[in-house]
Amino acid sequence: MTNRSLFDWFRASAQAYPDNVALELGVETFTYRELMGAVEQVSAVMRTAHDGVLQRVGLMTARSVPGYIAYLAALRLGATVVPLNPANPSARNLDISAAAELDLTMLDDTAGDGAADYRTRAGVDILDLTGDGWRRYLRPDSTLAVPQVVEPDPDAPAYLIFTSGTTGRPKGVPVTNTNVSAFLTEVMKRYRFGPTSRGAQTFEMSFDGSILAMFGTWGGGGAVVVAQRADVLAPVKFINTRHLTHWMSVPSLIWFAKRLRALGPGSMPTLRLSSFGGEPLTLEHIEAWTAAATNTTVINCYGPSECACIVTAYEVPSDPSSLVETSNRSVPIGDVFPRLEYALLDADLRPAEDGELCVRGDQRFPGYLDPADNIGRFVSIVDGEVEVYDGSAPLTAEHWYRTGDRVRREAGELVHQGRVDHQVKVLGNRVELGEIESALRRHAAIAEAVVVTIPAVDGEVDLHAFYLGDPIAEDELSRLVAELPRYMRPRGFHHREEIPVTDNGKVDRRRLVDGFLSR
Repeated sequence: MTNRSLFDWFRASAQAYPDNVALELGVETFTYRELMGAVEQVSAVMRTAHDGVLQRVGLMTARSVPGYIAYLAALRLGATVVPLNPANPSARNLDISAAAELDLTMLDDTAGDGAADYRTRAGVDILDLTGDGWRRYLRPDSTLAVPQVVEPDPDAPAYLIFTSGTTGRPKGVPVTNTNVSAFLTEVMKRYRFGPTSRGAQTFEMSFDGSILAMFGTWGGGGAVVVAQRADVLAPVKFINTRHLTHWMSVPSLIWFAKRLRALGPGSMPTLRLSSFGGEPLTLEHIEAWTAAATNTTVINCYGPSECACIVTAYEVPSDPSSLVETSNRSVPIGDVFPRLEYALLDADLRPAEDGELCVRGDQRFPGYLDPADNIGRFVSIVDGEVEVYDGSAPLTAEHWYRTGDRVRREAGELVHQGRVDHQVKVLGNRVELGEIESALRRHAAIAEAVVVTIPAVDGEVDLHAFYLGDPIAEDELSRLVAELPRYMRPRGFHHREEIPVTDNGKVDRRRLVDGFLSR
């Protein structure tokens, strides 16, 4: 495999298909030629805005035209892109900016309520693309000295995603150009992206599923069609209005559409491929979606951010009778990609048929931004002997990344069995329950806090927090988690006189959930 920079996946299509539509957002449409022209000029402005070589560029944007231009412009300069979610509280984005040691952050009209606070406190150079000022970069400007494309080191990070962390702070996941090139090389074949593809972008840039939607589509010379929040909640209308060929989202959006009674028979004829990930995909999901999208292939994908987005992709058979029936009624996740290796380890870290999935290969990231976060998250396996990485020696390519997901093989396919720890997915976002618990424990009157997931009526999960200590007003508890993203804030807070524990003294979360549901 030839390693390609992330920017090159866009650049090659801009050269091959300059007049194809590259980006469509609302009423705005841009060809590859037009988008590349704007990218070149914004890269010049970025270079001017920061005195020195740009190493890391933050983007505080929510699926906006200037956001996409700035993303590509940063890559063109060989910089690492660090997406900042505007929905985050300002404190969280400030923490991420400091940890990433950003040189420059781009802000636009979608930067959110925390943008003003960020400007004054971040201590980084700001590229202001608010208002309509960015539109001047759509026209050639001879006064701008467009810099040459910087070809990054293949082992340099292309992007840096921050995930929820058990310590109460976000963890930085640097994904290299080599990692993402290996990923895109594989998915280009499986997803059949091409110059006539019209792929939905339903994810924020701070969620690594956006890489599949953006650079998979661009890699084939197709059009990235950006969905806004209202579009995501009404997918059928969006798919038909935009004549989409590729849909990529979390499975819960199927239930949104179903509740709206929008999944009528044959109601999405243009879809050729539908990909779901980030949450369990069920047989009920498949039945509802394929009845409406009769011409689509469905792929159930799985992967951690630490391994460049996805590492498996199960293509659902067109004949329902050929679909593997799993023990938990979820759709299989398929086999790990051929260029990767995997192992399953049981609770005692012994090779097993049912256990924690561990992965290594050219998609595996080189380690967390903070090396301390690597401790315990990798293992070495030599002659069947497993050793947990303790940080005393360098992390190497021979180490296996521990995904924290329990997997087993059924009928020849890998099936996801849930988390081995207390990390969960909420609306497709990875959440460490410990981070929420840590926020609650800051209150002097709280002796202990436990956050669990409770099944919701729509097939999603709700977060509920239980605590020991003095009773506290709900608005006061809400303030404790106000700095967390909205999807991480508990739906309910429950005071308890005691919290059940197992025989070995650990919190018995199952009994806590069962007791709550039986009330």
